Amino acid sequence: MSWREKPLQERLAHALIKGITDYIEEDAEEARQFLASPLKVIEGPLMDGMNIVGDLFGEGKMFLPQVVKSARVMKKAVAYLTPYIELEKSAGASSSKGKILMATVKGDVHDIGKNIVGVVLGCNNFDIIDLGVMVPTEKILQIARAENVDMIGLSGLITPSLDEMVHVAKEMERQGFKIPLLIGGATTSKTHTAVKIEPQYKGPVVYVLDASRGVSVASSLLSDENTRSNFILDVKKEYADLRTARGDRKAVKKYISLDKARKNKLKLDWSAYQPVKPSFTGVKVFEEYSLKELSQYIDWTPFFSSWELAGKFPAILQDEIVGLEATKLYADAQQVLGQIIEEKWLTARAVVGFFPVNVINDDDVQVFADESRQEIIATLHHLRQQRQKAPGQPNFCLTDFLSPNNNDYIGAFAVTAGVNIEERVQYFENQHDDYNAIMVKALADRLAEAFAERMHERVRKEFWAYVPTENLSNEALITEQYQGIRPAPGYPACPEHTEKGTLWQLLDVERQVGIQLTDSFAMYPAASVSGWYFSHPESKYFGLGTIEQDQLEDYAQRKGMSIEDAARWLSPVLGD
Repeated sequence: MSWREKPLQERLAHALIKGITDYIEEDAEEARQFLASPLKVIEGPLMDGMNIVGDLFGEGKMFLPQVVKSARVMKKAVAYLTPYIELEKSAGASSSKGKILMATVKGDVHDIGKNIVGVVLGCNNFDIIDLGVMVPTEKILQIARAENVDMIGLSGLITPSLDEMVHVAKEMERQGFKIPLLIGGATTSKTHTAVKIEPQYKGPVVYVLDASRGVSVASSLLSDENTRSNFILDVKKEYADLRTARGDRKAVKKYISLDKARKNKLKLDWSAYQPVKPSFTGVKVFEEYSLKELSQYIDWTPFFSSWELAGKFPAILQDEIVGLEATKLYADAQQVLGQIIEEKWLTARAVVGFFPVNVINDDDVQVFADESRQEIIATLHHLRQQRQKAPGQPNFCLTDFLSPNNNDYIGAFAVTAGVNIEERVQYFENQHDDYNAIMVKALADRLAEAFAERMHERVRKEFWAYVPTENLSNEALITEQYQGIRPAPGYPACPEHTEKGTLWQLLDVERQVGIQLTDSFAMYPAASVSGWYFSHPESKYFGLGTIEQDQLEDYAQRKGMSIEDAARWLSPVLGD
């Protein structure tokens, strides 16, 4: 039997599963004939085909890139059928499994993961209302009521988003909501959901690790009463157990006072140390950096992770399970990356600066206007580990890597590869092409990280030139085999995001390169990276861990914040 003689349902399902778009994109007239009875198609073969896709993905027999490609086919078909679908909906007919509102919370601009989850849920016949990024709580709840949604899904990447999610949960409780609340995003976790969010809302609260779990969670929450009740009870018990276990673990860990932690700081021999003077002090701007050059510095492993393909590049291309799909995805990425470079879809910009500094009060840094070290133009505030360490192990703070002799320097940077990205993403979304819309965002993120890597290399070899003869491979750069570090405000060594405000002031970031800070100190465009440069040979990355009340109060005083505000910004690292 030839392809065209096969039943319509089989043709559609096959096209969806294989991601074949040819007959929709190139044979539009024949596609219209295939879909001549849209009212039947939408309730029958089209949804049947996507259900096959959803089932295979849930069973681990399909991979995320295939699902998103399949969704592209469905969306192109649905675009043709939309007038008929709307007619059908107005008549009250619908086979939807449920309506889910999704949003990246206020102050956060990251949405790749949320978009992927939305696509996968759509493939499983859920109606998705995506409110986009930086969505205030009031808007989320207002639209949830107006649209009578069955559940709300929240996403966020930066740590202040965790507090915003707690706020949404509190407001849902205050306003009498009963519907499930789903939590997801890079900084979220099952433990945080259990400890901080779930106690604020009596309705079901469920952490969703990734797109593959989203469907089973949503299906369980919208299934028959017995299945739903058992699922919710199981989740509530699991989260109660997590809260208990966390309390037990914290009781085992011991912490010391801030004063003792400072006395146990890293002790380096500064007597013979002579800091290297940068080739310039002040600020240098790069307007349109070569995307082709940056492409050589891409770390591809996180790219595959963003598509939920596990494995280290390039070994992942030969993996027995995901190797074939990873190879296809990599080929697609190379094609789109080539277009990004040749057709200048994106613009890369950077600003870097170097400043004379002096350490004060153990954990703060005075930044001077020039080499005279007379005019203080900013003060940087850092945090110190407080967990009790084994003998001989220091309690680190980033200031430990700066000379106490008022003769050292610090660097700062902000880079982006996301200029003009919205226009290109919107183009693909208008074409009902989630696959390439997500691809562009994922590649922009990789180029931004590559930009940070390349600029740091130039800092070490040219601008600060403290290791001018360095000669490292890209693999060595990725595994951080270089001297010095570039910690970013909001990440493990310096997790307090408002310090980005000082960095923005020092480099005049928004005016120089156009990267904006949201109310929660997220960077926009999202494909941006910023941080500090430390040059000392002993400098290393570390995680702050939990801090105690005495450091919270000390930090609030040093920052000129109220204790309440400081607690809000430091909530991810505060002990209970």
